[in-house]
Amino acid sequence: MSQLTHDELIQIRRHLHQIPELALEEYQTHDYLLEVIKQFDQTYLTIRVPKELPTAVMVRVAGTNPRRTIGYRTDIDALPVTEQTGLPYASQMPGKMHACGHDIHMTVALGLLSYYSEHQPIDNLLFFFQPAEESKNGGKLAYELGLFTGEWCPDEFYGLHDNPELPAGAIGCRMGTLFAGTTEVNVDIQGQGGHAAFPQNAKDAVVAAASLITQAQTIVSRSIDPIQSGVLTLGKLEAGTIRNVIADHARIEGTIRGLTQPMIEKIGQRLQTICDGIATSFEVDVKLELNQGGYWPVENNADLTSHLIAFMQANPKITFIETAPAMTGEDFGFLLAKFPGTMFWLGVEDDAQLHAPTLTPDERAIDRGIEAITQFINYRMQENYLLEE
Repeated sequence: MSQLTHDELIQIRRHLHQIPELALEEYQTHDYLLEVIKQFDQTYLTIRVPKELPTAVMVRVAGTNPRRTIGYRTDIDALPVTEQTGLPYASQMPGKMHACGHDIHMTVALGLLSYYSEHQPIDNLLFFFQPAEESKNGGKLAYELGLFTGEWCPDEFYGLHDNPELPAGAIGCRMGTLFAGTTEVNVDIQGQGGHAAFPQNAKDAVVAAASLITQAQTIVSRSIDPIQSGVLTLGKLEAGTIRNVIADHARIEGTIRGLTQPMIEKIGQRLQTICDGIATSFEVDVKLELNQGGYWPVENNADLTSHLIAFMQANPKITFIETAPAMTGEDFGFLLAKFPGTMFWLGVEDDAQLHAPTLTPDERAIDRGIEAITQFINYRMQENYLLEE
């Protein structure tokens, strides 16, 4: 197979859209990706399927005169969403959908890889088809399993996320943080149950939970710099069984979101202090569990991002839009904490939002995205030589 054509890219995207799979279950997706990749000219390619992470695919493209390895990551998993688009190529997997557009992400990556299989790059390239972005932090798993070592270690890493609010094919980016980091919050309060008529003989978990929730809302307003952005949302509360029994247990679940890792950690520390105070004042046991995993803030490297933005702005064929930070999470943030790199948006122009069952990305974004990214990578490789000379 030569470089993928427009029609082939659309066919690939629609096939991927029909076979969405959840985190670490992407076996059909994995096999289809391999099937497509193996049809490319293999002269410059080395394909790796890591046994430690069997639904991942890694492809190394050998450069003509490499001075570094440029990494490109795409996520491959889907969401537990029942599709409502009515498309003829809608999901064939009940209760699962590419409602975050990872089918678009994969297709763009395959388009880039097909180009470089025919046009040998100057530098080495590393393509990482990553499982488990939506949950189970596949990027962190890959890093901790040692997949990015030796010749598979990128010197810089890039990745995109589709954005229905931007015009089809537009590139969006910003200096600093693109996506917030996220941390799951679980609080278990264990008190002592009793009859509603005799509260003095009980330790009311509901009252303790209510006070904890109220106090927690002061963390962002009173402990975080108002110029910065942080969120603590406690979205779920379970307690009690019947109206005339004092509950002995309450569970609160929520999320922390912040634009920097120190901010997320500070919110967590303040929440722990409040939990300790609630335990003392209400004479209950309070257990706080914070689970961040690999969902760190997506903090773009200043030097690399300035080059990407300058290139996109200077190219008259590319629509570039400087975007605001988003409070959505993305596990590419963990990899950007380990390797310098940049994440950017690719516009897919749709009325529906990400994760919506009606998301229908504009497929014109695929060719436009491939063209813009290819031009940037080629520029970046040539720029390396100019900078070092």
